Order: sequence, then C-alpha cells, then structure tokens
Amino acid sequence: MPKSKRRRFERQRKSLSSWDPRLRQLLDWSVIIGSVLICLMLLPSRLPGMQLLGIAPNWLLIWVVAWSVKRPALQGAFAGIILGLLQDGMTSPEPTHALSLGIVGLLTGLFQKQRFIQEDFISIALIVFGMSVLSETIFASQMIWMSNRHLESIWTYYQKVVLASAILSSLWAPVVYFPLNNWWQKVKLAEQP
Repeated sequence: MPKSKRRRFERQRKSLSSWDPRLRQLLDWSVIIGSVLICLMLLPSRLPGMQLLGIAPNWLLIWVVAWSVKRPALQGAFAGIILGLLQDGMTSPEPTHALSLGIVGLLTGLFQKQRFIQEDFISIALIVFGMSVLSETIFASQMIWMSNRHLESIWTYYQKVVLASAILSSLWAPVVYFPLNNWWQKVKLAEQP
C-alpha cells in the first residue's frame, strides 16, 4: 500500500477509534439499518434510467451480497432471511423472498471472494449477476411448485425478469457496495487495538 494511502487509513482509524465504543456501535447500526431502509424504499420505485422492461434492480439482493461477501456464511444467510421477510412484508408472502435471499447470503458467504478474485468492481458485479439469476430461479421454482398457474406463463415471466434483473442489479451493485464496504472497513480498523 502506498504511503499516502496508508497515512490516510491511519488517520481515519485514529479518528474513529477515539470514539466511545458504544457510540461507534450505535453509528454502525444506524448505517446498517439506514442502508436497508433506503434499499427497501428504492425497491418499488421505478426511476428513469433504473429500469429495463419495467424491471428495477433488486436492491435487497445487492445489499445481501455486500453484507455477505466478507462475512461468515451464517451471517449472510441470516441477513438474507431477514431482508427477504421484510420484502415479503412489502409484497406478497407467497412465494417467499426469504428463501432465495437466505440462499444468496449463504452462498456469497461461502464464496470467500478475497481468496479468488481481487478486483472489487468487476467481482461484485459478477457475484451480483450470478446471485440475481439464482434468486430469480429459486423464486420461479417456488411459483411453479406453489401455484396453479400454467408453466408457460411462469416460464415467460421468468425469462423476462431474470436477465433484466441480473443486468440492472449488477450494474447498480457498486453504488451500494462501495460506500458500505468503505464504512465497514473503517469500523473494523477502528476496533483493532
């Protein structure tokens, strides 16, 4: 790491580490809850430039990947289930989003990105793309299993949604990932002795 970057990290670590640990923890929880609430509010919105064929990015999936990529698999699964239940509360509980987001969190936590891929921008976009395809596949499978709809209508819906959602989610993933990852790195550095 270059000297200027190392000095900047050291200053940030010292400034945040001088805070009271309870205040730092409260601020960390505020960032976590605030970012989840922002993602929840963006979920139903269809802003110009943020949709393709009427499909918007899956903001909660992006958040789950950002959370799980550098955490243990169980923490990722737990976060995915909680966010899936929140999404079910905003939409319909059947089929559930908790199953697909829980599996996404679990698999992303197992992936151990640091070991295999070094470039953050590309790797996060690829992980989100793959996990979006997986999430939509799980959701479509639940619709087939639980629904009395025709398989053809579900297949047509799936084809339309899966690619649009995966492309948009992977393109918008850095917008969520980088600020959160930067914050969590600062908090981690501040907690070190």
